[in-house]
Amino acid sequence: MSVPSAYLSTGGNVPDWLNKGDNAWQLTAATVVGMQSVPGLVILYGSMVKKKWAVNSAFMAFYAFAAVLICWVTWAYKMSFGEKLLPLWGKAGPALGQSYLLQQALVPATNHYFSDGTLETAAAAPFYPMATIVYFQFVFAAITLILLAGSLLGRMNFIAWMLFVPLWLTFSYTVGAFSLWGGGFLFQWGVIDFAGGFVIHLSSGIAGLTAAYWVGPRLTKDRESFPPNNVLLTLTGAGLIWLGWSGFNGGAPYAANLSASMAVLNTHICAATSLLVWTCLDVFFFKKPSVIGAVQGMITGLVCITPGAGVVQGWAAIVMGVASGSIPWFTMMVLHKRIKLLQRIDDTLGVFHTHAVAGLLGGLLTGIFAEPRLCNLFLAVTNSRGAAYRGEGGVQLGKQIVAALFVIGWNIVVTSIICVVVKFIVPLRMPEEHLLVGDDAVHGEDAYALYGEGEKFDITMHSSPANEMHQYNQHSVVFPIERV
Repeated sequence: MSVPSAYLSTGGNVPDWLNKGDNAWQLTAATVVGMQSVPGLVILYGSMVKKKWAVNSAFMAFYAFAAVLICWVTWAYKMSFGEKLLPLWGKAGPALGQSYLLQQALVPATNHYFSDGTLETAAAAPFYPMATIVYFQFVFAAITLILLAGSLLGRMNFIAWMLFVPLWLTFSYTVGAFSLWGGGFLFQWGVIDFAGGFVIHLSSGIAGLTAAYWVGPRLTKDRESFPPNNVLLTLTGAGLIWLGWSGFNGGAPYAANLSASMAVLNTHICAATSLLVWTCLDVFFFKKPSVIGAVQGMITGLVCITPGAGVVQGWAAIVMGVASGSIPWFTMMVLHKRIKLLQRIDDTLGVFHTHAVAGLLGGLLTGIFAEPRLCNLFLAVTNSRGAAYRGEGGVQLGKQIVAALFVIGWNIVVTSIICVVVKFIVPLRMPEEHLLVGDDAVHGEDAYALYGEGEKFDITMHSSPANEMHQYNQHSVVFPIERV
């Protein structure tokens, strides 16, 4: 593709308008966010589930990452950040053409003003190519689907998942992204969602719980005993997620600026506080510190700070960490066991608690702790302030509540419709014989060459290239391996 000479500087290869520092940071931030999914969540899912579901769980995340990218550049990016079709939706279109051009603004030029003439929410105008924004926003879309998958591990039909991913991206994610980030009605209204507490975490948690209802539960045996197959690998995946969150929140201002620095530091302060609070609660009530509990506390802290990472002060990040380490702990460890509806729905990894509850909590706390001067640095939301700062702070909290209700309602309805549609095409749930065996039956592959759950592996039943080569090397001798 040839680039018009007007876009080139006298150097011949660098446009005059390009900010190299911002562009470099944005590409780096996007890459580390992508690493939260691949390999971060791939490793976390593959190691946090029962051994017989390790391959299937990791593959669900791996597939979603690839599928979202193709859908994103083909039509979904423009639906999220393109020209307005509806107040909550952009017009579909490819983002493959003139990606070298300057991204003039991330949102339409429709602006709302306060009575004193100051701009309520301005457009962002980063000085780097559109391709950078397309890439950065892709990794956010991808991780949302992968987080949603955490509610469905251990029983969803993989073919149904293959259909679900593009449908949910198109009819749910793009609506939340456009409404809150891309110039839609919630953005114009001044709702603050710094890096996706509502767009990503609240939506994935609510949609995951809804989809889990339609898919149905795991086998009773799996629900009663579902130990992680590798706790050390779980920590490896969790570590990639934690450090990758620097790009998740630090890239939200679209520039390497003060707001980005505040966001990164606040992110880690909140995550560490939440992890420690969750662990202390485990010790106090269960007499043992839990590694899995610590990972859950880390995640809830990261999720909670996300909607306000760059607009709250450090002391507020600690307060949010205390809340995110205790309130989701209470809903998961206490409330979940007392609410029959939550017990009936099999949310495999507790995504509702770690993402929906923590994301909602973070969005509301942002409405309380958003500091006026820091708000002014982020997308020029000039007159926004949290309720803790008096003035019109209560108005901001009200806006956050309305936005949360919209995201919750939209995801319940749209996710239900998508599941019903997919169910007419293929079963949402695996057949019982696959549920009994796991990865061997679904993919013809095993995560580890270790057998100890009572199942039998017959090499003639599987047709993967690796098995065929193994059978050839054994001169076509069939040898069942008894699991002891």
